[in-house]
Amino acid sequence: MANLDLEEQEQLDQLKAFWNQYGNYITWGLIVVLGAFAGWNVYQRWQTSQSAQASALFDELDRVAQSKDSGKIERVFSDLKEKFPSTTYAPQGGLLVAKVQFEAGKIEEAKAALNWVAEKSNDDGYQAIARLRLAGILIESKSLDDALKQLAGSFPVEFSGLVADRRGDVLSLQGKTSAAKSEYEKAYKAFDEKSEYRRLLEVKLNALGVDPKPVIANDKAVAAAAQAAVSGAEKK
Repeated sequence: MANLDLEEQEQLDQLKAFWNQYGNYITWGLIVVLGAFAGWNVYQRWQTSQSAQASALFDELDRVAQSKDSGKIERVFSDLKEKFPSTTYAPQGGLLVAKVQFEAGKIEEAKAALNWVAEKSNDDGYQAIARLRLAGILIESKSLDDALKQLAGSFPVEFSGLVADRRGDVLSLQGKTSAAKSEYEKAYKAFDEKSEYRRLLEVKLNALGVDPKPVIANDKAVAAAAQAAVSGAEKK
């Protein structure tokens, strides 16, 4: 091997000194990075496997649900909850089970399925749907205070209109007309002008002696006046 000149020898000595000082840190850093990468790949494969198995079990639940066999439905749903609770198929299965059991007149089973989704699902949307449906069942059974409890707390903003409407139903049944009007008006404002649901709310408000259209028109006028005031202040 050819002799290194002085400059190359100095560079080599510096490299050796650097490696002696930091080599272990670099090595362990690489091990951590490569280990994390390998772990991520393993996790992704596990997630894919879990999703595939959960999908197959959900298909089985859907098939069993069509048979209306309550015992089989509960057994398959129990497997889905226990084995794949973190997948989206579990809350989907809970909503399906609740629907089938409710239609079969098995109210307690339907409520249990909805309670599981409301409490265990990782998805805010599925939780909101479960709580709204559970409130509906409780309203039908005249458990109005329990229905209001399901409608308390936070909901995703896109459910605000539905929640206010359902609260209005409960309050109306409790004879709290003023509070019911307020909730119905909130719900009316939350929906788009072309929404069919808005027409239903208009009927409910009319039944309580309220015409929501002037209320909306007044809100728009107030908003327009506020915007004009802001624009005027900006120009000054």
